[in-house]
Amino acid sequence: MRSIGMTVRAAFRSVETRFVMTLLPIRLACAALITGLALSGAAVQAQSRSSAVRQEPIQPIPTPVIKNQAMVDLGKQLFFDPRLSRSGFISCNSCHNLGMGGTDNLKASVGHNWQKGGINSPTVLNSSMSIAQFWDGRAKDLREQAGGPIANPAEMASSHELAISVLASIPGYRATFKQVFKKDEITIDQVTEALAAFEEALVTPNSRFDKWLRGDDKALSAEELAGYELFKNSGCVACHNGPAAGGTSFQKMGLVQPYQTSHEAQGRAGVTGKDVDRMTFKVPTLRNVELTYPYFHDGEAPTLRDAVDLMGRLQLGREFSQKENDQIVAFLKTLTGDQPKLVMPILPPSSDKTPRPEPFKRGN
Repeated sequence: MRSIGMTVRAAFRSVETRFVMTLLPIRLACAALITGLALSGAAVQAQSRSSAVRQEPIQPIPTPVIKNQAMVDLGKQLFFDPRLSRSGFISCNSCHNLGMGGTDNLKASVGHNWQKGGINSPTVLNSSMSIAQFWDGRAKDLREQAGGPIANPAEMASSHELAISVLASIPGYRATFKQVFKKDEITIDQVTEALAAFEEALVTPNSRFDKWLRGDDKALSAEELAGYELFKNSGCVACHNGPAAGGTSFQKMGLVQPYQTSHEAQGRAGVTGKDVDRMTFKVPTLRNVELTYPYFHDGEAPTLRDAVDLMGRLQLGREFSQKENDQIVAFLKTLTGDQPKLVMPILPPSSDKTPRPEPFKRGN
């Protein structure tokens, strides 16, 4: 009876794998359609101006149009200001380091009082192109996301009220907020709007792959082109498409084989409460992916080769050879674009009335 049961289960697994692989062409076609629809207005305009852009599932990143430079500059100050945290030590840049691909290269970030973060910090670069924010998509946009870490006891461990009182006590910030928002009062909505405006400017155009897409045949090597063809024909573009090469859908982690992890994150199920959403996460962008190690929500893939191998087996039911793996990794490294060129902001000094940080205080 045991052998019969094992045979039946094996048959079901085989059927399931064939079913998934049969769906891949359909998913690829859908992805191509979605890609066309998902292109931003700026990208569509850029495409119409240049007939040289190759029609591929991944499209070039458009150069951002900054409408309010003063707000972006304020957001940059806030992004680098550790006084938004209770300790006076942690800033947005601590976990989304713009010198390290917009992340911290740790499995989990270090929070207040050296607490271990609950999940791998995704890159902030090109995050404005995502369907939602956080791995589970619980924030609908960058403005909604920006307020979360400030009040999270395991991250910056402040509160919105305390953060606003700090900013309001600093004459330089009061003047800048009034200049930008035309109001005397500083609010948390203004803080998150400014942070979002700065983060929207953190895009990385002009990668070698973008140059190839725009017609530069010399931008990619033969190995890199072979890697892209493998990436495309294996089905990776079903999820990793559009200008950001991802970020526009939620997918189950472990489609063909279950993903084995001890990590407690349950993906979208934690937001929707639906069991069907268990282990479903936002597909990460692959832009600058060589800089944003380790990989996956739990950070358990230390290298790109590990990530490619796991994704091939778990999502596509495919075992990539070492040569194929190397080719795909070579292609992925061509997605690294121009990193934001930033001058560190000079932050306005605290006043005598500014609440002092408590870097070593335990508890609430």
